This record gives sequence, C-alpha cells and structure tokens, in this order.
Amino acid sequence: MEPREKAALLPESPGVYLFKDAAGTVLYVGKATSLRSRVRSFFLESRWMDAKTGSLAREIADLDTIVLDNPREALALENNLIKRYQPKFNIRLVDDKTYPYIKLTLNEKYPRVYFTRKVKKDGAAYFGPYFPANLARRILTFVHKRFMIPSCNVDLTRDHPRPCLQYYIKRCHGPCVSGLAADDAYAESVRDVRLFLDGKRGDLIKSLEERMSSAAEKELFEQAAAYRDLLRTLEDIEERQRIAAAQGDDTDVLAYYAEAPLVAANLFHLRGGRVVDRREFFWEELDEFDANEFVPSLLKQLYLDAAYLPKAIHVPIEFEDRALLEETLTDRAGHKVEIFTPQRGSKRAFLDLVSNNAKHAFEQRFRVLKPTSKMIGEAVQNALNLLEEPRRIESFDISHIQGSDTVASMVVWENGRMKKSDYRKFIIRGDFAGRPIPEPVIDQPRPVAPDPDSVSPCASSPDRGFRSPLDEPPQIDATLTPLESVPPTGPQPVAPPLARVIPINSRPVYIQNDDFASMREAVTRRYKRVLEENKPLPSLILIDGGIGQLHAAAEALESLAIINQPLASIAKKEEILYFYGQENEPVKLDRHSPVLHLIQQIRDETHRFAVTFHRLRRGKRQTKTVLSDVPGVGPATARKLLREFGSIANLQRAGIDGLSKVVSRKSAEKILNHLNAAQTAPPQAG
Repeated sequence: MEPREKAALLPESPGVYLFKDAAGTVLYVGKATSLRSRVRSFFLESRWMDAKTGSLAREIADLDTIVLDNPREALALENNLIKRYQPKFNIRLVDDKTYPYIKLTLNEKYPRVYFTRKVKKDGAAYFGPYFPANLARRILTFVHKRFMIPSCNVDLTRDHPRPCLQYYIKRCHGPCVSGLAADDAYAESVRDVRLFLDGKRGDLIKSLEERMSSAAEKELFEQAAAYRDLLRTLEDIEERQRIAAAQGDDTDVLAYYAEAPLVAANLFHLRGGRVVDRREFFWEELDEFDANEFVPSLLKQLYLDAAYLPKAIHVPIEFEDRALLEETLTDRAGHKVEIFTPQRGSKRAFLDLVSNNAKHAFEQRFRVLKPTSKMIGEAVQNALNLLEEPRRIESFDISHIQGSDTVASMVVWENGRMKKSDYRKFIIRGDFAGRPIPEPVIDQPRPVAPDPDSVSPCASSPDRGFRSPLDEPPQIDATLTPLESVPPTGPQPVAPPLARVIPINSRPVYIQNDDFASMREAVTRRYKRVLEENKPLPSLILIDGGIGQLHAAAEALESLAIINQPLASIAKKEEILYFYGQENEPVKLDRHSPVLHLIQQIRDETHRFAVTFHRLRRGKRQTKTVLSDVPGVGPATARKLLREFGSIANLQRAGIDGLSKVVSRKSAEKILNHLNAAQTAPPQAG
C-alpha cells in the first residue's frame, strides 16, 4: 500500500510517525495531535513547494506510527526516537542512540573490547546496554588508558614486526608483537576489565588495593601510584555511568490483540522511564488461541536467550508458570526480574496504551495490509455472490505481439498463497474450441531487391541493402496443419546469393491475433484435461480481460458441458470485475478492498507468467540462423560465432584462418562448406 493510502487510514489520535525510504531507513520522525491530519498533509501538492517537504515526500516509501494518549507523550517519544534513529530530515542533536553494548572477546587468546550494537552468540561477553551511547565510548577509553586492553582489528594470530602507536602511549600491552605482552599481566588486566564491566567494583577495588600495597612494599612506586589513580577514578566512573536501570526501573510491557487465527502483539521497552523501542509480532494461523499458553510461550522465546533482561515485565494476564519463569530469568540476569499484571495506576494505563497499539497494528496488518486467506475468501464470496468460500482460483491470460508467438498462461492461488507447482503454459495452436480454423500466415520472409528508401540506418549486418517484409500469405489447403510445409504458388522473387543465407525467421510461425479465440482454446485444453483426469474444478476461474474474454472462456466451458462454474474477469484499466451471468452488474471494488488487492495480485502474476513465456519463445525464434542447420554446430557455438563476427557475411569473409581462432579448423571448414553450398543452391520459394 502506498504511504498516501496508509495516511488516509490513520486514526485521529495523538502519536508519533516515522517516514522511511525504500531501504527501510528512517527519514523523518514527527509528532502529531491528529496522526491522520498531520501525516496526510505531507502528501498535499500544495506543500511540495516547500523544499524540505517536497524532497521528503519524494523519498517516502513507507511509514510507521505509534498511537499515544496525549500530545505530551508524543513529544517525549518523538525526542527519544529522533535520538535513536538520527533521521536525515530531522534537526539532529548529540548522538544519543540506544542499545549500545561493550563486547569483551573472551574467545581470543588476547581478548579485546569493542563498542557494538549487535549481540551474538560468539563466545564473547557483552555488557550493557548503556545510555547514552557516549557513556559506553567513555568507558572504552577508560579501559584503554587504565587497563591497556585494545579495541583494534589487528590480526593477533600472527606476529607483527612492530606495535602501533597505542603501545607507545601506554594504552595497549602490545600483544601483536611477540615478547611485548606478558601473558600473566594481560590476563590480569582482562580479569580487572570483566569485574569493572560486570559492576563488581567491590571485588575490583579490593584486588587493586592489595596490588597497590604489594607494589609499594616492593618499592615499585610508579606502579603503586597507577593503582592509586585507578582507585580514585572508579568512583567518578560509577557516577558517570548511566545504564538505564540507574535512572529508574527497566521495564518491558507486552500486550496483544487477537481474533483467532490472527494475533498481533506489541512489546514496548522502557529504559530509565523512557520508551526507547517497540517490537511488533504477528501470527496468522493460531486457530486455537489460548492466552494462558500464548503469553508464557512468547515470554520464553523472547527472554530465555536474551543478552539483557529488564527488572520488570508487564503482561496483560496472569499465567500458571509465572513464578517459575521469574525464578529462571532472575538467575540468568543476576538481579530480580518480576513478571506481573498491573491493576491500577500509571502502570495499568501504560499497559492499556500498549494494548491499543497492538490493536492498531492488528488493523493495519490484517484488515488493511494483508488479510488472511479465510478473510479474503469470505470477502470474495460476498463480493461475487459465490455459493461457497473460494479455496482455489485459476487465472488465465494471453500474450503475443501482433498475433505472433501467441501463448497463454494459467496461475493458481490456493489456500491463501500462489501455488507455483500448478502453474501451466499453453502454446496456442489454433484449435479454437471446435470453431473453424482460419487460414494461417507463414512467417517466412524472402529478401527482395534493394530499395534505398527502405534501408534501416541501424542495421548491423553489412548486407543492409536488403529487407525482408512479409509477402501476401499463400493459399493453404485446409487439411494442412499450421506448421506443415507449404507448396510454392506463383512466381517468387529470386534472392541474391548472399542475402538468401540469412533467414532471420526461417521457422513457420502461426499468426493468431484473436485474443477471444486464444482464450477459448486455452480454457478448453485446460479443463478438458481436468475432466479426463477426474480432478475437481476450481472454486473460481479468473480471466484477465473484459467481457469478450469472459464470454470466450464461458463458451469453452459450455463446449465441455461444464456448467455452473464460477467465472469472472477483471478489466485492466477500470479494475472492474465482471461475473459471468451478471455482466450487467459489474463489481467496482474500493481501491482499499482486500478483495481487489487479491484479484490484482493474481492478475499481475498471470500476466507476468504469460509475458515471460512469450518472450522466451519469441527470443528462440528470432535468434535462429543458418548456422543452426550446420551439422555439429549447436546454439552455443552459433551464438559465439555471431558475437565474434557480427554477421554471416563477416564470418564468410574471415575464411578458415579467421574461424579457426574461434572453433577448430575442422569445424571451420565444415561451416564454410555448408555456407558456400547454400549460396550456390537454387533459391527456394518462400
């Protein structure tokens, strides 16, 4: 759905909206007292005169919204989202993105620390998240200066001739050069870093005090002073560190909205009392929805393997395994994790807000953007007055260019999705469901004398003085099939020797420029076979075209004694549905209707399949050359020769020596002998 169309469906509620480009990157975050009015205004042409609005509108490919209770909440959330996404069309402040982590690579011989936003199962230890992001970077700088653990990307599995600058300014032990880093000292630094990042500062301070005393006793006063400075700095770092829990309880709030088998869930993340993120989840096939099973199952999948656990998780219902799950998560987190259902106050109000967002996400996903097969089936049944809900739809389309290489396609929609294994292609033969076969035209061009006025200026062949228009079709005996050879009738023009060996379209092609007859043939062949194989007929047959194509398909079904078969067509331009037997009452669906979206999807897939097959056949016919008649020369060799020499004439001029550079000498002799023989042979009538 286009963003303009999405905007028209937004609620008249306060909230935040996010404009995205085609790659999913957030372009702009804004707040609104009325989401519908505000977002729709961006698509008014009168506002495109403003340079910023016009540039933004041209890049918008999608939009997301978050519905809130009042504009004040929208203002706060807008600020947080701008800091998180840094949209290019917003006025950006200091970088304050969420979810930064510090990674300690314990899986390396010499572990290192990194700033990262991705948590992976790679054997490393992850610490955080940190808010704001520059706090994590300050901590890394502290680790470099005080513990001398680097953040470089140097390959430490091999020795290097000299260390980098960080070693000389005392911010790295120098593990990249053999002999510089003492393994014991490096391991001690790694242990200190892990204690520091884990928040076990008491253990770290105690260890540092012991080492400071030991260094002083050994009169290593410089080392003792370094330990003293580190101890003094730890208190300052603790005050600066702003992990979200330090400002307030970290809380996740989960809510859902269900109309089985469809379910939408929203998970809001609050860090330090701020909404920093939201996640959406959708299910389409939960036929038996049980909230007491759904909620704990979702919580387990979300948190049992999570890198970071909040202190509180708010859910809309109580469930049986709550205490057990709390205990498990508490053990993993190292702090108490509570799971409960707020009953009153601000926490209950926020849970209700998340529930409203889940319902809104449900409406957007299932009622507007992507209805399920059951809902679509019921809608199609009601729109077309079908006796039963359609389970299978078979759709037909015809493709050709001025009647040449006419083909038909059939695609299948079954139980909510396209079933490609049942797609079928038809080469139109002109059988026309029992109607008389019209006289075919044989597309076999014959070169004529040069006409300067008709020479194409873009012809690539040196023999551009000859053209090959279609002559008048010869009279064909009615007993001949379209692909049988045709005897010459009347005098034929004699082709110059060189021109005759360039038959561009030498294969006979049936010219059929009757879409109605082609549709009649395709439908006849399809359902004749269905009847012979005793297979069930589809719930609905869909024809790409207007009333003429619809009636042609109906005649085909009637010729097979198939009656009462639901049959409809869709006209391309008007997007009007015609139902057979009710042509005087066409169905014009709303452009937001899920039924129209489904019909368009099936129609477009049918057209794509037909056009692809037509292009394939036309390409094979047009690329056929006289080289295809040379024994031992396949299509690949013929293409290679034509790419190398450009034309048959150039190929002949190259001689055996020239051809031998591309193919073997024996093949070159065979090719030239065949071409010379074709030149000296008497011309044939076309």
